[in-house]
Amino acid sequence: MLLFNSRSPCLALLATTLAGTQVASAIQLDLSSTQSIKSAASTIAHSMMSYYKGNLTGQTVGLLPQPYYWWEAGAMFDQMIHYWYYTGDTSYNDVVTQGLLAQISPDKDFMPSNQTLTEGNDDQAFWAFAAMSAAELNFPEPSRKDVSWLALAQAVFNEQASRWETTTCGGGLRWQIFSWNKGYEYKNSISNGCFFQLAARLARYTGNQTYADWAIKTWDWMESTPLVTAQYNIYDGVDMRDNCTKPIPLEWTYNIGTFLMGASSLYNYTDGDPTWRRVTEGMLNGTKVFFPASLGGNIMQEVACEPQQSCNYDQPSFKAYLSRWMAVTTQLAPFSKDFIMPKLQASAAGAAKQCSGAPNGGKTCGRTWNTATWDGKVGVGEEMSALSIIQANLISKVPPPVTADKGGTSQGDPLAGTGTSNSQPSDPLLTRSITMGDRAGAGILTTIVLGGLLGSTWWMSFGS
Repeated sequence: MLLFNSRSPCLALLATTLAGTQVASAIQLDLSSTQSIKSAASTIAHSMMSYYKGNLTGQTVGLLPQPYYWWEAGAMFDQMIHYWYYTGDTSYNDVVTQGLLAQISPDKDFMPSNQTLTEGNDDQAFWAFAAMSAAELNFPEPSRKDVSWLALAQAVFNEQASRWETTTCGGGLRWQIFSWNKGYEYKNSISNGCFFQLAARLARYTGNQTYADWAIKTWDWMESTPLVTAQYNIYDGVDMRDNCTKPIPLEWTYNIGTFLMGASSLYNYTDGDPTWRRVTEGMLNGTKVFFPASLGGNIMQEVACEPQQSCNYDQPSFKAYLSRWMAVTTQLAPFSKDFIMPKLQASAAGAAKQCSGAPNGGKTCGRTWNTATWDGKVGVGEEMSALSIIQANLISKVPPPVTADKGGTSQGDPLAGTGTSNSQPSDPLLTRSITMGDRAGAGILTTIVLGGLLGSTWWMSFGS
């Protein structure tokens, strides 16, 4: 996934055209009423899924239309698994299952032939998160007998463990999988945070300490870099060419969110280990930058781009992930509830007021949750973030994620993803050596991507 705006201007033009034209009454939301929350979630889910055309004749199953990248479809399906879990509405389940299965390869992983030349580690992980959520929430298993939700998540873990790279910076995952892609020499927080979270969730679900060991290894590596500050700010990434010594100091909601979810999963897995309580509390403290005091301290804002109105087509969805993972954290680490719930409540109320655009006669959600008037922004990310924050307020009404020995039904395969493709080793959980061929061309491409980052977003302010 990219952090700078390289997309078609079509949606931006659409938003400009629609802004200020047709406004409806906002979604009515009573946070004390389960039915009101479910009704609001249903309205937004319908609006979000209207962007998805993959189930129509002639379209590609599992993909969102341009300008959206592949990864965001996986994130959207994950959101709809949680929607089903919170509301009990099964209307979209078949579409979600079809979409997820359509984007696996013959190796039964999320490396489909239509994406392997461009996907990064973070992209693949967001599809794995959907599979992991399906396992943890007992989403109906696929009718195919050769795949399971848990095994799909394990396949991605095994493949990413094989990519752990120690020739520079002492470890960590590269942003990109293949050397010809921009950012191959960039080690970023989201790729490593996703691996950390996936390993932690697998440890909790399966009880297998090997996954926990990899999560700990990843966190230790993060702490050895300037990507994590003493105050638990999570910066975007580091360049391997200067041995990962100079971070790009941008902060995004999904970076802190993925580490929060991983830390709270390990806290739960270890029955309250003080180390993981400390890290979870640190991550909660690190989220404060996204709830600026100027907005009352409880309204979420994507501070690196939202105030400047410079968000690209990826970034409006980022708040969805922090919302989702903060909610689950209240179950995995109950001490966090008093900190988290006021933020979920205030942000949900703000999001509902933004769901007052009506370009198609419905209720379109914008992204500026601190204003009561629709901001004219439209897109999958805006809808996903609004849906996530609103339905997160049902978290006390549902049981926590299951595990294999406590209600889980998805059957895994610890060796999944360990076939003999060009990106996977023949043995699970091993680190392969990086070859000269892997490095070829990386310098020029990383220069391009980091130049884009520095040129388009370095100036962004962030802070409460």
